[in-house]
Amino acid sequence: MSIIACYSSKGGVGKTSTAVNIAYAASMDKKRKTLLIDLDQQGASTFYFRVRPPKQHRPRLMLSNKNKAFKAIRETDFKNLHILPANQTYRNFDALLDSMKRSKLRLADLIDEIGYGYETIILDCPPSLSLVAENIFRAADRILVPVVPTTLSKRTFEQLKDFFEKTGYKKKSLCPFFSMVDKRKRMHLETIKDMRKSEKRLLKTAIPFRAQVEAMGVHREPVINFAPKDQSSVAFLQLWKEIRK
Repeated sequence: MSIIACYSSKGGVGKTSTAVNIAYAASMDKKRKTLLIDLDQQGASTFYFRVRPPKQHRPRLMLSNKNKAFKAIRETDFKNLHILPANQTYRNFDALLDSMKRSKLRLADLIDEIGYGYETIILDCPPSLSLVAENIFRAADRILVPVVPTTLSKRTFEQLKDFFEKTGYKKKSLCPFFSMVDKRKRMHLETIKDMRKSEKRLLKTAIPFRAQVEAMGVHREPVINFAPKDQSSVAFLQLWKEIRK
């Protein structure tokens, strides 16, 4: 079982679109049984897969009772791809974790309990550097970090690296990649060139800025499925292949 988190403390960088498409690509690859865990209170991944969370789905029940977590898992419209939906009560996730024993390991414990039988688990993470994030850092084998090639997004990634350095988390788990790339913009081209020289962890695949990715909200499905020949779909598939290696 491999655990891949899609994480950034900065919103609007393509984190959820990556999680949704990577999960779909994984499930298509040799029929891997894949579980997407939506940890973001906004529930965008849950929305994209046309899933409604159970009424009694609460983070305390999920973390303290594995049977409740099992029952909350839903099938998507796609074979081999399941989802553990998000809930608006996730806004209190940090406070809940802080009140529990093993507060930085609860998510890893949950995944160990419900992950049996899945080859790949994808985490769609909330955009915050919090106790939830620290749970994610401990649970994930690899952390995909989308970086829009701009000054602020680059700075956000540098801050994340500094946090890992200070807290002792494994920087080797960080897998940054360029997201929402617009080659018509000079800043994007210059930032890509600069970071390629200085950041060895950068993945080769870059996800282009495409209207079809934004259209996922209308189609409510992965762009790879409804527009398989689009540049973004080709890039997401290539990103999955790079991660898989």
